[in-house]
Amino acid sequence: MAGVSQARRAAYAVLLRVFEDDAYADRAFRSAAEGLDERERAFAQRLAYGSVQRVRTLDHAIDTLGRRPVRKLDPPVRAALRLGAYQLGYTETAPHAAVNESVELVRGARLERAVPFTNAVMRRLDDGIRPLLDSLPDGPLKESYPDWIHETFVRVLGEDGALALMRAMNEPLETVVRLVSGEPPAGAEPTDVPGAYRVERVDEKLVAAGRIWPQSRGSQLAGLCVGSQDGERVLDLCAAPGGKTGQLRGEITAVEIDPARVRELRENLATMGRGDVTVVEADGTALPEELTGFDHALVDAPCSGLGVLAQRPDLRWRAAPLPELQLALLRSAAERVRPGGTIVYSVCTMNPDECHALVDGSGLRVLPLGEEWPAFAHPSRPEFLLTLPHVHGTTGFFVARLARD
Repeated sequence: MAGVSQARRAAYAVLLRVFEDDAYADRAFRSAAEGLDERERAFAQRLAYGSVQRVRTLDHAIDTLGRRPVRKLDPPVRAALRLGAYQLGYTETAPHAAVNESVELVRGARLERAVPFTNAVMRRLDDGIRPLLDSLPDGPLKESYPDWIHETFVRVLGEDGALALMRAMNEPLETVVRLVSGEPPAGAEPTDVPGAYRVERVDEKLVAAGRIWPQSRGSQLAGLCVGSQDGERVLDLCAAPGGKTGQLRGEITAVEIDPARVRELRENLATMGRGDVTVVEADGTALPEELTGFDHALVDAPCSGLGVLAQRPDLRWRAAPLPELQLALLRSAAERVRPGGTIVYSVCTMNPDECHALVDGSGLRVLPLGEEWPAFAHPSRPEFLLTLPHVHGTTGFFVARLARD
């Protein structure tokens, strides 16, 4: 692909992998960005993640100005036009670079017959995409979300809150680390969550040395709510990748079902210096009989992930609620906690069906959290916590503390 920058080649490869092969954006990017220097890598990530994130709006612009349905285009043409449209609509990239390199990407895919079409559509996009984007009414098309996610946000926050939330998750959130040991990194800013520090960037050397761990304030809050102490037994279900596990005190048993994630969990705990955690490969809904009598449990359940869409650009296009699995995990954990013990249930979503509605149907007693953490109290159910990207600047987490009587 002569004349195409390495950063654009990498971003183009990610778009093809995500939308044609159903690959995860972060994994596709790691592979595509190998060998790029820091500046190229940052530019490639912005183009790749932004194009994936904004694809609904980009496709609307291509359909409207290109006069041919995006779904009928050859995959290389579709990817090149999406990448070019993103640059023209959402970045300060020189228009001639966006146009010419999109055309060259199609030529490099040996689709010479599609080159004139790509060139014509890119020139129409250059002329018309900004006015088109400006003319769109506020809502899920303009902000590039599936309608069902927008409707879910409206249920929780109303129209204005939903719009603010969607906008917030189209921008990068703060970068936060948890202090594992020693002193905070130079220049780190303390936050309203104990042990959480805001940083300009994550120092990978400090991570490897077991000094810090990249973990949002919302995630750290969920781990802190367990409140376990030395000498207590704690069950941690769905424990990988291990950020919250590393926060827990006491005798920890961390359960994970997927063998690859079990390996990742063990490696991460070793990096954090938590060789004292017992890792068990098992199904959280069908635990080994010997895992019983715990003082506390943490159920950080798989979910739709609607609170972490800023970090995972492709998730909005593949997200799905998982209330049946979540309830099964919560009940499984509760059965293994001694009478009077506590269970913290957390999910990185705001979907009521996976949050308070699910807890209401669990049969467990709610231990209020809002007075303990008033800044993060759920707006309509203050006995629970709900962190919100547009309000708190961190990932969206629902947290409930429950008791087994």
